[in-house]
Amino acid sequence: MEGKRIRESTIIMAQLMNPEDANIAGNVHGGVIMKLIDNAAGCAAIRHSRSNVVTASIDRLDFHNPVFVGDLVTLKASLNFVGKTSMELGVRVEAENLITGHIRHTASAYLTFVALDSNGRPFPLSPLVVETEEDKRRNQEAKERRKTRLAEKTKEKQCQVDMNCLV
Repeated sequence: MEGKRIRESTIIMAQLMNPEDANIAGNVHGGVIMKLIDNAAGCAAIRHSRSNVVTASIDRLDFHNPVFVGDLVTLKASLNFVGKTSMELGVRVEAENLITGHIRHTASAYLTFVALDSNGRPFPLSPLVVETEEDKRRNQEAKERRKTRLAEKTKEKQCQVDMNCLV
């Protein structure tokens, strides 16, 4: 199977935040940002796999700064790692005040998606072509997160068998 470059599947999306996106404090609701993150990552995952995908996990989602009504939110999603049927993507979220031009890094997230065939079964993926030093760094960090995820999954399975630990 021929490999695919990271830039071939990278997605950049932008959306204006409106009053219906706000929480009771008047900021954009974190759930709205979470949905946008999942959508952006899902599009990049589909672009890489050229198949249906499902979100398997969100390893980490950090909110750094608030997003306000009237901000233009831009999301950049790209692949960090590709395994046999799953892939890790990173999403960076920025908010721009369109009046002042000030841009804030508002959130970052790591998500894992699984590619599915037409029967809903895991689908083999094209390998990821890692080109730049930044790509290599992000790929190595993703491998470490994957190792941690797999270790936690093994621990959870053992807890279910033993029935004597809290997860």
